[in-house]
Amino acid sequence: MTNKSKEHAETLLDLTATGKLSRRALLSHLAAAGLGTAVSASAVNQALAAGLVQTQNAANIQSEYDYIIVGAGAAGCALARRLADGTDASILVLEAGGNDDGVPEIDNPAAWVANIGSERDWNYFYTPTEHVDNRPILLSRGKVLGGSSSTNALVWVRGVPGDYDNWAAQGAEGWDFQSVLPKLKAMEDWQGGETELRGTGGPIPVMAPTLDSLHPVAKVLIDSAESWGMPYIEDMNGPSNLGVGPNNFNMRDGVRVSTARGYLRPALDNPNLTVLLRAKTTGLVMEGNACRGVTILVDGEQRTIRAGAEVVLCAGAIDTPRLLMLAGIGNAEDLADVGIASHTHLPGVGQNLQEHILLGGMIYEARAPIAPPTHNLEGSTFFWKSRSELTAPDLMFVSIQIPYLMPGLAAEYPLPQNPFTISPGLMGVKSRGYLKMLTSQHDGELEIQPNILQELEDREAMYQGFLLAEELANEPAFREFAVQRSIPPEGISTRAEKEAFIRRSVTTYFHPVGTAKMGVDDMAVTDPATLKVHGIDGLRIADASVMPSTTSANTHVPSILMGEMAADMIING
Repeated sequence: MTNKSKEHAETLLDLTATGKLSRRALLSHLAAAGLGTAVSASAVNQALAAGLVQTQNAANIQSEYDYIIVGAGAAGCALARRLADGTDASILVLEAGGNDDGVPEIDNPAAWVANIGSERDWNYFYTPTEHVDNRPILLSRGKVLGGSSSTNALVWVRGVPGDYDNWAAQGAEGWDFQSVLPKLKAMEDWQGGETELRGTGGPIPVMAPTLDSLHPVAKVLIDSAESWGMPYIEDMNGPSNLGVGPNNFNMRDGVRVSTARGYLRPALDNPNLTVLLRAKTTGLVMEGNACRGVTILVDGEQRTIRAGAEVVLCAGAIDTPRLLMLAGIGNAEDLADVGIASHTHLPGVGQNLQEHILLGGMIYEARAPIAPPTHNLEGSTFFWKSRSELTAPDLMFVSIQIPYLMPGLAAEYPLPQNPFTISPGLMGVKSRGYLKMLTSQHDGELEIQPNILQELEDREAMYQGFLLAEELANEPAFREFAVQRSIPPEGISTRAEKEAFIRRSVTTYFHPVGTAKMGVDDMAVTDPATLKVHGIDGLRIADASVMPSTTSANTHVPSILMGEMAADMIING
Protein backbone atom coordinates (compact mmCIF):
# COMPACT_ATOMS: atom_id res chain seq x y z
CA MET A 1 0.00 0.00 0.00
CA THR A 2 1.04 3.57 -0.57
CA ASN A 3 1.31 5.90 2.41
CA LYS A 4 -1.99 7.52 1.42
CA SER A 5 -3.71 4.15 1.18
CA LYS A 6 -2.32 3.10 4.54
CA GLU A 7 -3.54 6.35 6.07
CA HIS A 8 -7.01 5.77 4.63
CA ALA A 9 -7.12 2.17 5.86
CA GLU A 10 -6.10 3.17 9.39
CA THR A 11 -8.72 5.91 9.42
CA LEU A 12 -11.43 3.41 8.44
CA LEU A 13 -10.34 1.05 11.20
CA ASP A 14 -10.29 3.92 13.70
CA LEU A 15 -13.84 4.90 12.71
CA THR A 16 -14.97 1.31 13.05
CA ALA A 17 -13.29 0.85 16.45
CA THR A 18 -15.24 3.83 17.78
CA GLY A 19 -18.56 2.56 16.48
CA LYS A 20 -18.94 4.92 13.53
CA LEU A 21 -18.85 2.29 10.78
CA SER A 22 -20.74 -1.00 10.55
CA ARG A 23 -19.23 -4.12 9.04
CA ARG A 24 -21.03 -3.48 5.77
CA ALA A 25 -19.93 0.17 5.67
CA LEU A 26 -16.32 -0.72 6.50
CA LEU A 27 -16.07 -3.43 3.85
CA SER A 28 -17.76 -1.18 1.31
CA HIS A 29 -15.30 1.66 1.97
CA LEU A 30 -12.33 -0.70 1.82
CA ALA A 31 -13.50 -2.17 -1.46
CA ALA A 32 -14.19 1.24 -2.97
CA ALA A 33 -10.65 2.33 -2.08
CA GLY A 34 -9.15 -0.86 -3.51
CA LEU A 35 -8.10 -1.99 -0.04
CA GLY A 36 -10.32 -5.03 0.28
CA THR A 37 -7.42 -7.47 0.47
CA ALA A 38 -4.92 -5.10 2.08
CA VAL A 39 -6.49 -5.16 5.56
CA SER A 40 -6.47 -8.45 7.43
CA ALA A 41 -9.65 -10.15 8.56
CA SER A 42 -8.39 -10.11 12.15
CA ALA A 43 -7.93 -6.32 12.03
CA VAL A 44 -11.46 -5.91 10.65
CA ASN A 45 -12.97 -8.20 13.27
CA GLN A 46 -11.10 -6.53 16.14
CA ALA A 47 -12.20 -3.08 15.03
CA LEU A 48 -15.82 -4.19 14.70
CA ALA A 49 -15.76 -5.79 18.15
CA ALA A 50 -14.19 -2.66 19.61
CA GLY A 51 -16.83 -0.45 18.02
CA LEU A 52 -19.63 -2.57 19.47
CA VAL A 53 -18.09 -2.65 22.95
CA GLN A 54 -17.29 1.05 23.13
CA THR A 55 -20.69 2.10 21.78
CA GLN A 56 -22.44 0.00 24.40
CA ASN A 57 -20.12 1.10 27.21
CA ALA A 58 -20.38 4.81 26.38
CA ALA A 59 -24.18 4.53 26.40
CA ASN A 60 -24.13 2.93 29.85
CA ILE A 61 -21.66 4.88 31.96
CA GLN A 62 -21.52 3.35 35.41
CA SER A 63 -21.50 5.21 38.72
CA GLU A 64 -18.29 3.45 39.76
CA TYR A 65 -15.23 1.86 38.14
CA ASP A 66 -12.25 0.22 39.73
CA TYR A 67 -9.79 2.57 38.04
CA ILE A 68 -10.43 6.01 36.62
CA ILE A 69 -7.69 7.32 34.31
CA VAL A 70 -7.87 11.08 33.74
CA GLY A 71 -6.38 11.86 30.33
CA ALA A 72 -5.99 9.64 27.25
CA GLY A 73 -2.62 11.01 26.22
CA ALA A 74 0.81 9.42 25.94
CA ALA A 75 0.82 7.97 29.45
CA GLY A 76 -2.93 7.44 29.86
CA CYS A 77 -3.28 5.27 26.77
CA ALA A 78 -0.30 3.15 27.79
CA LEU A 79 -1.65 2.69 31.31
CA ALA A 80 -5.14 1.81 30.08
CA ARG A 81 -3.81 -0.83 27.69
CA ARG A 82 -1.62 -2.52 30.27
CA LEU A 83 -4.37 -2.54 32.90
CA ALA A 84 -6.89 -3.89 30.40
CA ASP A 85 -4.49 -6.66 29.36
CA GLY A 86 -3.18 -7.44 32.84
CA THR A 87 -6.22 -7.23 35.13
CA ASP A 88 -9.94 -7.98 35.29
CA ALA A 89 -10.64 -4.52 36.69
CA SER A 90 -13.18 -2.13 35.27
CA ILE A 91 -11.41 0.89 33.77
CA LEU A 92 -12.78 4.27 32.75
CA VAL A 93 -10.59 6.55 30.63
CA LEU A 94 -11.68 10.19 30.55
CA GLU A 95 -10.56 12.41 27.68
CA ALA A 96 -11.56 16.08 27.44
CA GLY A 97 -10.93 16.15 23.70
CA GLY A 98 -12.63 14.38 20.84
CA ASN A 99 -11.73 11.45 18.66
CA ASP A 100 -8.59 11.22 16.57
CA ASP A 101 -10.10 9.37 13.63
CA GLY A 102 -10.24 10.82 10.15
CA VAL A 103 -7.96 13.79 10.91
CA PRO A 104 -5.30 14.15 8.18
CA GLU A 105 -3.28 16.53 10.35
CA ILE A 106 -2.88 13.70 12.86
CA ASP A 107 -2.25 10.87 10.44
CA ASN A 108 0.14 12.68 8.08
CA PRO A 109 3.45 13.35 9.87
CA ALA A 110 4.31 16.28 7.60
CA ALA A 111 1.04 18.03 8.50
CA TRP A 112 1.48 17.97 12.27
CA VAL A 113 1.96 21.73 12.68
CA ALA A 114 -1.66 22.26 11.60
CA ASN A 115 -2.68 20.80 14.97
CA ILE A 116 -1.16 23.82 16.72
CA GLY A 117 -3.91 26.28 17.59
CA SER A 118 -6.64 23.97 16.29
CA GLU A 119 -9.60 22.53 18.18
CA ARG A 120 -7.24 19.71 19.16
CA ASP A 121 -5.04 22.09 21.16
CA TRP A 122 -5.48 23.37 24.72
CA ASN A 123 -3.78 26.59 23.55
CA TYR A 124 -2.02 27.50 26.76
CA PHE A 125 0.47 30.35 26.95
CA TYR A 126 3.57 30.90 29.01
CA THR A 127 3.61 34.18 30.92
CA PRO A 128 5.90 36.90 29.48
CA THR A 129 9.18 37.98 31.08
CA GLU A 130 11.95 40.35 30.05
CA HIS A 131 14.12 37.37 29.11
CA VAL A 132 11.76 36.58 26.21
CA ASP A 133 11.21 40.20 25.19
CA ASN A 134 7.97 40.32 27.21
CA ARG A 135 6.20 37.97 24.81
CA PRO A 136 3.54 35.40 25.74
CA ILE A 137 4.78 32.10 24.31
CA LEU A 138 2.41 29.46 23.02
CA LEU A 139 2.29 26.12 24.81
CA SER A 140 0.55 23.63 22.55
CA ARG A 141 -0.92 20.56 24.31
CA GLY A 142 -2.98 17.88 22.60
CA LYS A 143 -6.71 17.94 23.39
CA VAL A 144 -7.77 14.81 21.53
CA LEU A 145 -7.66 11.05 21.96
CA GLY A 146 -3.95 10.31 22.20
CA GLY A 147 -3.18 13.75 23.63
CA SER A 148 0.05 15.27 22.40
CA SER A 149 0.99 11.83 21.07
CA SER A 150 -1.59 12.56 18.35
CA THR A 151 -0.50 16.14 17.65
CA ASN A 152 3.25 16.32 18.23
CA ALA A 153 6.20 16.06 15.84
CA LEU A 154 6.52 12.25 16.23
CA VAL A 155 10.13 12.35 17.50
CA TRP A 156 10.94 9.13 19.35
CA VAL A 157 14.07 9.81 21.39
CA ARG A 158 14.68 8.71 24.97
CA GLY A 159 17.53 10.97 25.96
CA VAL A 160 20.70 9.58 27.53
CA PRO A 161 21.06 7.04 30.36
CA GLY A 162 22.27 9.83 32.62
CA ASP A 163 18.84 11.47 32.45
CA TYR A 164 17.28 8.53 34.26
CA ASP A 165 20.26 7.96 36.55
CA ASN A 166 19.83 11.61 37.56
CA TRP A 167 16.25 10.89 38.60
CA ALA A 168 17.51 8.11 40.85
CA ALA A 169 20.19 10.40 42.28
CA GLN A 170 17.46 12.89 43.18
CA GLY A 171 15.65 10.28 45.26
CA ALA A 172 13.64 8.40 42.63
CA GLU A 173 15.02 4.98 43.49
CA GLY A 174 14.23 2.36 40.85
CA TRP A 175 14.13 4.89 38.02
CA ASP A 176 17.77 4.62 36.90
CA PHE A 177 18.36 3.73 33.27
CA GLN A 178 19.05 0.03 33.75
CA SER A 179 15.88 -0.32 35.82
CA VAL A 180 13.61 1.39 33.28
CA LEU A 181 15.29 0.00 30.14
CA PRO A 182 13.02 -3.08 29.96
CA LYS A 183 9.98 -0.78 29.85
CA LEU A 184 11.58 1.47 27.24
CA LYS A 185 12.17 -1.58 25.08
CA ALA A 186 8.70 -3.03 25.70
CA MET A 187 6.93 0.03 24.34
CA GLU A 188 8.54 -0.03 20.89
CA ASP A 189 8.76 -2.12 17.74
CA TRP A 190 12.09 -0.92 16.35
CA GLN A 191 12.62 -1.43 12.62
CA GLY A 192 16.23 -2.45 13.18
CA GLY A 193 15.40 -5.47 15.34
CA GLU A 194 16.01 -6.17 19.00
CA THR A 195 19.33 -5.24 20.58
CA GLU A 196 20.56 -4.63 24.10
CA LEU A 197 19.03 -1.15 23.86
CA ARG A 198 16.16 -1.51 21.38
CA GLY A 199 12.95 -3.48 21.60
CA THR A 200 10.65 -5.23 19.15
CA GLY A 201 7.04 -6.37 19.31
CA GLY A 202 5.86 -3.38 21.34
CA PRO A 203 2.76 -1.30 20.60
CA ILE A 204 4.57 1.59 18.88
CA PRO A 205 6.41 1.02 15.58
CA VAL A 206 9.57 3.13 15.40
CA MET A 207 11.60 3.88 12.28
CA ALA A 208 14.53 6.00 11.17
CA PRO A 209 14.72 7.29 7.59
CA THR A 210 17.48 6.06 5.34
CA LEU A 211 19.90 8.71 4.14
CA ASP A 212 18.67 8.49 0.55
CA SER A 213 15.06 9.05 1.68
CA LEU A 214 15.81 12.23 3.62
CA HIS A 215 14.58 15.61 2.48
CA PRO A 216 17.35 17.85 1.07
CA VAL A 217 17.03 20.19 4.07
CA ALA A 218 17.51 17.27 6.46
CA LYS A 219 20.45 16.03 4.44
CA VAL A 220 22.22 19.40 4.39
CA LEU A 221 22.16 19.52 8.19
CA ILE A 222 23.85 16.12 8.32
CA ASP A 223 26.43 16.93 5.67
CA SER A 224 27.31 20.29 7.22
CA ALA A 225 27.56 18.92 10.74
CA GLU A 226 29.73 16.03 9.60
CA SER A 227 32.16 18.27 7.73
CA TRP A 228 32.24 20.54 10.79
CA GLY A 229 33.41 17.56 12.82
CA MET A 230 30.43 15.75 14.30
CA PRO A 231 30.23 11.96 14.14
CA TYR A 232 27.38 10.37 12.20
CA ILE A 233 24.85 8.62 14.45
CA GLU A 234 22.83 5.86 12.81
CA ASP A 235 20.43 5.40 15.74
CA MET A 236 19.63 8.29 18.10
CA ASN A 237 18.52 5.75 20.72
CA GLY A 238 21.71 3.72 20.37
CA PRO A 239 24.82 3.68 22.56
CA SER A 240 25.49 7.40 21.95
CA ASN A 241 23.53 10.31 20.52
CA LEU A 242 26.42 12.79 20.53
CA GLY A 243 26.45 13.60 16.85
CA VAL A 244 24.22 14.03 13.82
CA GLY A 245 21.91 11.73 11.90
CA PRO A 246 18.33 10.80 11.03
CA ASN A 247 15.86 10.97 13.86
CA ASN A 248 13.60 8.19 15.15
CA PHE A 249 9.85 8.52 14.51
CA ASN A 250 6.74 6.70 15.72
CA MET A 251 5.23 5.95 12.34
CA ARG A 252 4.57 3.00 10.07
CA ASP A 253 4.29 3.19 6.29
CA GLY A 254 4.36 6.97 6.48
CA VAL A 255 1.44 7.21 8.94
CA ARG A 256 1.59 8.37 12.57
CA VAL A 257 1.09 5.71 15.21
CA SER A 258 0.09 7.56 18.37
CA THR A 259 -0.48 5.89 21.72
CA ALA A 260 -4.21 6.03 20.93
CA ARG A 261 -3.64 3.94 17.83
CA GLY A 262 -0.76 1.76 19.06
CA TYR A 263 -1.76 1.13 22.67
CA LEU A 264 -5.44 1.87 23.06
CA ARG A 265 -7.19 0.75 19.88
CA PRO A 266 -6.15 -2.93 20.19
CA ALA A 267 -7.74 -3.00 23.67
CA LEU A 268 -11.03 -1.29 22.82
CA ASP A 269 -12.78 -4.65 22.36
CA ASN A 270 -12.23 -5.41 26.06
CA PRO A 271 -15.62 -4.96 27.78
CA ASN A 272 -13.87 -3.92 30.99
CA LEU A 273 -12.46 -0.80 29.27
CA THR A 274 -14.57 2.30 28.65
CA VAL A 275 -13.23 5.39 26.88
CA LEU A 276 -15.38 8.49 27.36
CA LEU A 277 -14.56 11.38 25.04
CA ARG A 278 -15.33 15.09 25.47
CA ALA A 279 -15.49 14.46 29.21
CA LYS A 280 -13.70 17.26 31.10
CA THR A 281 -12.58 16.28 34.59
CA THR A 282 -13.43 19.23 36.83
CA GLY A 283 -12.47 17.95 40.27
CA LEU A 284 -11.48 15.13 42.57
CA VAL A 285 -13.83 13.58 45.12
CA MET A 286 -11.99 13.67 48.44
CA GLU A 287 -13.17 11.77 51.52
CA GLY A 288 -10.86 12.17 54.46
CA ASN A 289 -7.32 11.47 53.26
CA ALA A 290 -8.49 9.51 50.24
CA CYS A 291 -9.51 10.27 46.67
CA ARG A 292 -12.67 8.34 45.91
CA GLY A 293 -13.61 9.56 42.46
CA VAL A 294 -13.91 12.49 40.08
CA THR A 295 -16.42 15.05 38.93
CA ILE A 296 -16.74 15.46 35.19
CA LEU A 297 -18.50 17.74 32.74
CA VAL A 298 -19.94 15.84 29.79
CA ASP A 299 -22.66 17.03 27.40
CA GLY A 300 -23.09 20.11 29.59
CA GLU A 301 -23.92 17.99 32.64
CA GLN A 302 -21.89 17.62 35.83
CA ARG A 303 -21.51 14.02 36.99
CA THR A 304 -19.71 12.27 39.79
CA ILE A 305 -18.07 8.91 39.14
CA ARG A 306 -16.50 6.94 41.95
CA ALA A 307 -13.31 4.89 41.87
CA GLY A 308 -13.39 1.59 43.72
CA ALA A 309 -9.62 1.26 43.68
CA GLU A 310 -8.02 4.55 42.64
CA VAL A 311 -7.86 7.57 40.38
CA VAL A 312 -4.77 7.97 38.20
CA LEU A 313 -4.03 11.44 36.88
CA CYS A 314 -2.52 11.38 33.39
CA ALA A 315 -3.57 14.92 32.49
CA GLY A 316 -0.07 16.27 31.92
CA ALA A 317 2.20 18.82 33.55
CA ILE A 318 -0.40 21.61 33.39
CA ASP A 319 -3.74 20.00 34.20
CA THR A 320 -2.57 17.39 36.70
CA PRO A 321 -1.32 20.02 39.18
CA ARG A 322 -4.44 22.09 38.45
CA LEU A 323 -6.66 19.17 39.51
CA LEU A 324 -4.59 18.66 42.65
CA MET A 325 -4.90 22.33 43.57
CA LEU A 326 -8.64 22.34 42.89
CA ALA A 327 -8.88 19.56 45.50
CA GLY A 328 -6.88 21.60 48.02
CA ILE A 329 -3.68 19.65 47.47
CA GLY A 330 -0.80 22.08 47.10
CA ASN A 331 0.74 25.09 48.76
CA ALA A 332 -1.78 26.10 51.41
CA GLU A 333 -0.90 29.79 51.21
CA ASP A 334 -1.24 29.97 47.42
CA LEU A 335 -4.56 28.09 47.55
CA ALA A 336 -5.92 30.47 50.19
CA ASP A 337 -5.13 33.38 47.87
CA VAL A 338 -7.72 32.08 45.39
CA GLY A 339 -10.23 30.89 47.97
CA ILE A 340 -9.46 27.17 47.97
CA ALA A 341 -9.40 25.47 51.38
CA SER A 342 -6.26 23.45 52.01
CA HIS A 343 -6.73 19.70 52.18
CA THR A 344 -3.08 18.58 52.12
CA HIS A 345 -0.14 20.96 52.19
CA LEU A 346 2.20 19.85 49.41
CA PRO A 347 4.23 22.94 48.45
CA GLY A 348 5.79 21.22 45.44
CA VAL A 349 2.53 21.07 43.48
CA GLY A 350 2.91 23.34 40.47
CA GLN A 351 6.57 24.04 41.20
CA ASN A 352 9.68 22.78 39.38
CA LEU A 353 8.25 23.53 35.91
CA GLN A 354 10.85 22.89 33.19
CA GLU A 355 10.66 23.35 29.44
CA HIS A 356 12.94 22.70 26.48
CA ILE A 357 13.56 25.75 24.31
CA LEU A 358 14.58 26.50 20.72
CA LEU A 359 14.87 29.43 18.37
CA GLY A 360 12.02 30.17 16.00
CA GLY A 361 13.61 32.43 13.49
CA MET A 362 16.87 31.34 11.83
CA ILE A 363 15.59 31.35 8.26
CA TYR A 364 17.74 30.63 5.21
CA GLU A 365 17.15 31.02 1.50
CA ALA A 366 17.81 27.92 -0.57
CA ARG A 367 19.27 28.27 -4.06
CA ALA A 368 16.46 26.21 -5.59
CA PRO A 369 12.81 25.60 -4.72
CA ILE A 370 12.35 23.45 -1.62
CA ALA A 371 11.11 19.93 -2.31
CA PRO A 372 7.69 18.91 -0.94
CA PRO A 373 7.82 18.13 2.79
CA THR A 374 8.61 14.65 4.05
CA HIS A 375 8.62 12.80 7.34
CA ASN A 376 7.78 15.22 10.18
CA LEU A 377 9.02 18.34 8.35
CA GLU A 378 12.40 17.67 9.95
CA GLY A 379 14.00 14.28 9.37
CA SER A 380 17.41 14.88 10.91
CA THR A 381 18.81 16.23 14.14
CA PHE A 382 21.94 16.48 16.17
CA PHE A 383 22.85 16.54 19.84
CA TRP A 384 25.91 18.48 20.90
CA LYS A 385 27.53 20.16 23.89
CA SER A 386 27.50 23.90 24.39
CA ARG A 387 30.61 23.43 26.56
CA SER A 388 33.17 20.69 26.07
CA GLU A 389 33.36 19.84 29.75
CA LEU A 390 29.71 18.73 29.91
CA THR A 391 29.15 15.01 30.52
CA ALA A 392 26.26 14.83 28.04
CA PRO A 393 24.93 16.93 25.15
CA ASP A 394 22.69 19.84 26.13
CA LEU A 395 21.95 21.19 22.63
CA MET A 396 19.55 19.69 20.11
CA PHE A 397 19.26 21.16 16.62
CA VAL A 398 16.54 20.42 14.10
CA SER A 399 16.27 21.20 10.40
CA ILE A 400 12.80 22.33 9.33
CA GLN A 401 11.61 22.17 5.74
CA ILE A 402 9.43 25.26 6.10
CA PRO A 403 9.99 28.71 7.66
CA TYR A 404 9.50 28.61 11.45
CA LEU A 405 9.31 32.18 12.68
CA MET A 406 7.87 33.86 15.76
CA PRO A 407 4.98 36.24 14.99
CA GLY A 408 6.83 39.43 15.96
CA LEU A 409 9.73 38.59 13.69
CA ALA A 410 7.39 37.57 10.88
CA ALA A 411 5.83 41.01 11.02
CA GLU A 412 9.25 42.66 10.75
CA TYR A 413 11.15 40.51 8.26
CA PRO A 414 9.81 39.39 4.88
CA LEU A 415 10.40 35.75 4.09
CA PRO A 416 12.92 35.01 1.33
CA GLN A 417 12.27 32.80 -1.64
CA ASN A 418 12.70 29.07 -0.95
CA PRO A 419 12.86 29.46 2.86
CA PHE A 420 13.91 26.78 5.31
CA THR A 421 14.91 26.80 8.98
CA ILE A 422 17.71 25.61 11.22
CA SER A 423 16.65 25.75 14.86
CA PRO A 424 19.16 25.55 17.71
CA GLY A 425 17.54 24.13 20.83
CA LEU A 426 18.50 23.71 24.47
CA MET A 427 17.53 20.52 26.28
CA GLY A 428 19.79 20.88 29.30
CA VAL A 429 17.80 23.76 30.77
CA LYS A 430 18.68 25.05 34.25
CA SER A 431 15.81 27.53 34.62
CA ARG A 432 12.91 26.42 36.78
CA GLY A 433 9.42 27.86 36.93
CA TYR A 434 5.97 27.30 38.35
CA LEU A 435 2.26 27.08 37.67
CA LYS A 436 -0.34 28.96 39.74
CA MET A 437 -4.12 29.10 39.69
CA LEU A 438 -5.44 32.66 39.48
CA THR A 439 -9.04 31.68 40.27
CA SER A 440 -10.75 28.75 41.99
CA GLN A 441 -12.54 27.71 38.78
CA HIS A 442 -11.69 24.45 37.05
CA ASP A 443 -11.36 26.30 33.77
CA GLY A 444 -10.01 29.54 35.22
CA GLU A 445 -6.92 31.46 34.19
CA LEU A 446 -3.50 30.05 35.03
CA GLU A 447 -0.14 31.67 35.44
CA ILE A 448 2.26 29.29 33.70
CA GLN A 449 5.80 30.54 34.12
CA PRO A 450 8.77 28.38 33.06
CA ASN A 451 11.19 31.29 33.48
CA ILE A 452 12.73 30.74 30.07
CA LEU A 453 16.32 32.02 29.90
CA GLN A 454 16.20 33.18 33.50
CA GLU A 455 19.43 31.37 34.34
CA LEU A 456 22.68 32.77 32.95
CA GLU A 457 23.81 29.24 32.05
CA ASP A 458 20.80 28.83 29.75
CA ARG A 459 21.43 32.18 28.09
CA GLU A 460 25.06 31.29 27.49
CA ALA A 461 24.16 27.86 26.09
CA MET A 462 21.66 29.36 23.65
CA TYR A 463 24.21 31.93 22.57
CA GLN A 464 26.70 29.15 21.87
CA GLY A 465 23.97 27.37 19.91
CA PHE A 466 23.47 30.48 17.79
CA LEU A 467 27.21 30.66 17.08
CA LEU A 468 27.27 26.97 16.18
CA ALA A 469 24.45 27.52 13.69
CA GLU A 470 26.50 30.29 12.09
CA GLU A 471 29.51 28.01 11.82
CA LEU A 472 27.48 25.23 10.21
CA ALA A 473 26.13 27.69 7.66
CA ASN A 474 29.70 28.30 6.53
CA GLU A 475 30.34 24.63 5.77
CA PRO A 476 30.69 23.76 2.03
CA ALA A 477 27.51 21.66 1.83
CA PHE A 478 25.46 24.42 3.42
CA ARG A 479 26.92 27.18 1.23
CA GLU A 480 26.20 25.07 -1.83
CA PHE A 481 22.57 24.59 -0.74
CA ALA A 482 21.72 28.06 0.60
CA VAL A 483 22.21 31.56 -0.75
CA GLN A 484 22.26 33.27 2.62
CA ARG A 485 20.67 33.57 6.02
CA SER A 486 17.77 35.97 5.65
CA ILE A 487 16.49 36.10 9.24
CA PRO A 488 18.17 37.45 11.23
CA PRO A 489 20.12 39.39 8.60
CA GLU A 490 23.71 38.26 8.28
CA GLY A 491 24.75 41.82 9.12
CA ILE A 492 24.13 41.40 12.84
CA SER A 493 27.57 40.83 14.33
CA THR A 494 27.82 41.89 17.97
CA ARG A 495 27.02 39.67 20.91
CA ALA A 496 24.42 42.14 22.09
CA GLU A 497 22.60 41.99 18.75
CA LYS A 498 22.62 38.21 18.73
CA GLU A 499 21.40 37.97 22.31
CA ALA A 500 18.61 40.41 21.51
CA PHE A 501 17.55 38.20 18.60
CA ILE A 502 17.60 35.13 20.87
CA ARG A 503 15.23 36.87 23.29
CA ARG A 504 12.89 37.76 20.42
CA SER A 505 12.95 34.36 18.74
CA VAL A 506 13.13 31.88 21.61
CA THR A 507 10.14 29.58 21.93
CA THR A 508 9.61 26.08 23.28
CA TYR A 509 9.42 22.48 22.19
CA PHE A 510 6.06 22.11 24.04
CA HIS A 511 7.72 19.80 26.60
CA PRO A 512 6.54 20.92 30.08
CA VAL A 513 7.51 18.57 32.92
CA GLY A 514 8.14 18.41 36.63
CA THR A 515 5.13 20.07 38.31
CA ALA A 516 4.31 17.12 40.61
CA LYS A 517 7.75 15.60 40.90
CA MET A 518 8.47 12.22 42.41
CA GLY A 519 10.95 12.09 45.24
CA VAL A 520 11.45 12.08 48.99
CA ASP A 521 12.36 15.71 49.70
CA ASP A 522 10.04 18.41 51.02
CA MET A 523 9.06 19.55 47.52
CA ALA A 524 8.22 16.05 46.24
CA VAL A 525 4.59 15.35 45.38
CA THR A 526 4.65 11.67 44.46
CA ASP A 527 6.32 8.54 45.86
CA PRO A 528 8.83 7.12 43.35
CA ALA A 529 8.05 3.54 44.40
CA THR A 530 4.31 3.82 43.72
CA LEU A 531 3.65 7.17 41.99
CA LYS A 532 1.02 7.74 44.68
CA VAL A 533 0.51 11.29 45.90
CA HIS A 534 2.16 11.77 49.28
CA GLY A 535 -0.39 11.66 52.07
CA ILE A 536 -3.35 10.72 49.87
CA ASP A 537 -4.86 7.26 49.44
CA GLY A 538 -6.35 6.20 46.13
CA LEU A 539 -4.55 8.78 43.99
CA ARG A 540 -1.60 8.29 41.64
CA ILE A 541 0.01 10.40 38.97
CA ALA A 542 1.45 8.95 35.77
CA ASP A 543 2.53 11.65 33.36
CA ALA A 544 5.32 14.14 32.65
CA SER A 545 4.56 16.12 35.80
CA VAL A 546 6.29 13.50 37.98
CA MET A 547 9.69 13.83 36.28
CA PRO A 548 12.11 15.37 38.81
CA SER A 549 14.11 16.88 35.96
CA THR A 550 13.61 17.00 32.23
CA THR A 551 15.38 14.64 29.87
CA SER A 552 17.98 15.74 27.34
CA ALA A 553 15.66 14.94 24.41
CA ASN A 554 11.97 15.04 23.51
CA THR A 555 9.65 14.02 26.33
CA HIS A 556 7.22 11.80 24.41
CA VAL A 557 8.99 8.52 25.22
CA PRO A 558 9.57 9.23 28.94
CA SER A 559 5.92 10.31 29.23
CA ILE A 560 4.80 6.92 27.91
CA LEU A 561 7.24 5.37 30.37
CA MET A 562 5.22 6.88 33.21
CA GLY A 563 2.15 4.96 32.08
CA GLU A 564 4.13 1.74 31.69
CA MET A 565 5.70 2.06 35.14
CA ALA A 566 2.41 2.95 36.83
CA ALA A 567 0.74 -0.10 35.27
CA ASP A 568 3.49 -2.34 36.57
CA MET A 569 3.18 -0.84 40.05
CA ILE A 570 -0.59 -1.40 40.07
CA ILE A 571 -0.55 -4.91 38.62
CA ASN A 572 2.46 -6.27 40.51
CA GLY A 573 2.20 -4.21 43.66
